[in-house]
Amino acid sequence: MASIVFERTHPDPRIVQSSLANSRLSPFWLEGLGSPAFPRFAGTAHYDLVVVGGGYTGLWTALQAKQRDPDARVAVVEARTIGWAASGRNGGFCESTLTHGEVNGETRFPNELAQLDRLGAENLDEIEAIVASERWDCDFERSGSLAVATEEYQVEELRAAHDGDAEVFLDESAIRNELNSPTYLAGLWSKRATAMVHPGKLARELARACVNAGVDLFEKSPVTGLRASGSIELATAHGTLEATRVALATNAFPSLLKRFQLHTVPVYDYVLMTEPLTDEQLASIGWFNRQGVADSGNQFHYYRLSADNRILWGGYDAIYHYGGHIRRSYDDRPETFAKLAGHFFTTFPQLEGVRFSHRWAGVIDTSTRFCAFFGRAHEGRVSYAAGFTGLGVAATRFAANVMLDHLAGLTTERTSLEMVRSLPLPFPPEPAAYLGVQATRWALNRADHNGGRRNLLLKTLDAAGLGFDS
Repeated sequence: MASIVFERTHPDPRIVQSSLANSRLSPFWLEGLGSPAFPRFAGTAHYDLVVVGGGYTGLWTALQAKQRDPDARVAVVEARTIGWAASGRNGGFCESTLTHGEVNGETRFPNELAQLDRLGAENLDEIEAIVASERWDCDFERSGSLAVATEEYQVEELRAAHDGDAEVFLDESAIRNELNSPTYLAGLWSKRATAMVHPGKLARELARACVNAGVDLFEKSPVTGLRASGSIELATAHGTLEATRVALATNAFPSLLKRFQLHTVPVYDYVLMTEPLTDEQLASIGWFNRQGVADSGNQFHYYRLSADNRILWGGYDAIYHYGGHIRRSYDDRPETFAKLAGHFFTTFPQLEGVRFSHRWAGVIDTSTRFCAFFGRAHEGRVSYAAGFTGLGVAATRFAANVMLDHLAGLTTERTSLEMVRSLPLPFPPEPAAYLGVQATRWALNRADHNGGRRNLLLKTLDAAGLGFDS
C-alpha cells in the first residue's frame, strides 16, 4: 500500500507536543459570548408549537414559525444551554449543499439534484440576506471554499468536478499562490457555495431574534418523554408542556420517537484552534481570499480562518464509541489531537512555533445516507429532522421549513422532494453497528492508501445505499 503525504512528511514530535502544551479543552466559539441565560421550564403550560432542542434546527424552526404566524405561542426547550452542542462546536462552514456534496447527491437523488442544488443555493442566499438586513453579528463571510488535492489521483477528480464560472480549477502553481502548502497538487475554488460564520455568534443571534419575535426559550430543561393524547404532552424534570404541534430538533441525541433511534449514530469529530497568527505568519501562507478548505481524501481535514486570524483545523479522525453513547469523557482524545497537530504542521511547515489555544470535540448526527432525513408522527402533529452528518449550519434552516410545512399540513416543493419523502436505512443494533463502523473506517483508510480505489466492502455499502464517504 502506498503512503499518504501525512506519512511521507511529518514534523518533529517535539513541535507537536509544544504546540498542544497550553491548549484548553473548550470550544473556542462558545467563549466570551455574553449570551443571556434563559429560565428552566417549571409547572405546566400550553403552546401552539413546542420545539425540542435549542441548536440551529430548533432556533430556525421557532423563529420561522413566528414569522409565519406572529400570534402563535411558541417555545423552545433545551436540555442544557442554547447552542452548546453541535451548533457551537462546528467549523462554521455555512454551505449551500443539502445533500452533503455533489457526489452524494448524484448517487442518492439523481433525478432531483439540480432542484436540490437550486433550493440549497436559495437557502444560503436567504441566510446571507437575513444576516445583512438584521445586522447579525456572526462574522459572516461569503468567501467560498477550496477543495485541495494532496495525492496525484485527486488532481483529475478536482479537474473533472470543475463546473462553470462559479468554480475555478487551480493547478499546482495557482493553488500554492492562493494558499501556500507544499502538500498541494491542485485545487478547486467554489466561489459562491460556502460562507464562513462564527458558530457561537450565529446561535446567539438566532436566540436573540427568537426572543424579539416572542418565542419563549427554556434552558436546562431536558424532555424525558413524549405522549400523544388530545394534545402532545412533553414531560420535563420540573413540569409538563402541552402542545398542539411539536418539532423535534435533537440532532445526535436519542430521538423521543423510539422507531428512529437507530437512524443516526453519534460520531465524534475533533478540532484544534490556533492562537491568532501574526501578519508575518499569515503572509507566509497567503490565504488572501479566506476560503474554507478541505482536502480530498475519504479521511479529510477541514480548516478555515477566524475573524481574528486563528486557524481552525479539524476532521480526519472521526470516532464512533461502542453503544453510541455521548459522554463528556469522550471530548478529550490526546492521540487524535496529536495526530491533527502533526498533520497541521505537515500542511503548513512554515508555521512551526504556532501554538493551539483550544481543543474540543463535537458530535455529528450521522445518517446512512450522509444527509438529513425528515418525517412525521402522531397523525402529523409531530415532525422531526436529523442526520445532517456534519453539514447542517445552513441546511438546518431548510429543514426547519420542511418541518413547519409538515406541521401545517402543506404540500410544497420542499415536502414533495424524494429526499424529504424517503428515509435512510437505519444502522444495525450493537454490536453490529460498532463492528460495521470500525470495518468501514479501516476500508476508507485503505482506499486513501490505494489511489482512492474502494474495496468490496465499500462497494457493497455503496450499492446498499449506506453512507460512509467524505
